[in-house]
Amino acid sequence: MLEADTTIPHFSQPDQNGEMQSFESLKGERGLIIYFYPKDNTPGCTTEAKEFRDEITGFRELGIEIVGISKDSARTHTNFISKHELPFTLLSDPEATMCEAFGVWQEKKNYGKVYMGIVRTTYLVDADGTLLKVYPKVRVKAHVETVLADTRALLGE
Repeated sequence: MLEADTTIPHFSQPDQNGEMQSFESLKGERGLIIYFYPKDNTPGCTTEAKEFRDEITGFRELGIEIVGISKDSARTHTNFISKHELPFTLLSDPEATMCEAFGVWQEKKNYGKVYMGIVRTTYLVDADGTLLKVYPKVRVKAHVETVLADTRALLGE
């Protein structure tokens, strides 16, 4: 898992439209929220996406854009965006290359079963690509409001 005060790895991944996106093409004036989540249209992931949707104005007023990343396909992302009216980009990482680079592809356990998967993680990155804050092993409830409050504090707003 990446740590605060480090530079994020370079990435180039397809978005929901199949267009390649990078940090430079996605970031807002003051930075980017990068959130990794396990799967489109599952309860926790849907709640998290909708909460980022509902707070998008607050983030954009701070000059921060949002991008979500999972292993889902561009087509699945398109359906997820349409169904929940998500106003931000979702990146498809089917080979987990970005997940591995950001340290969120980890061993997980569920009901005694051990498998590799995405550990729900959020990164707040400034406009230069430096990590300001890392939220590992995210619990969805109240997460987005915490990220927004921390973003305001870290940017001096």
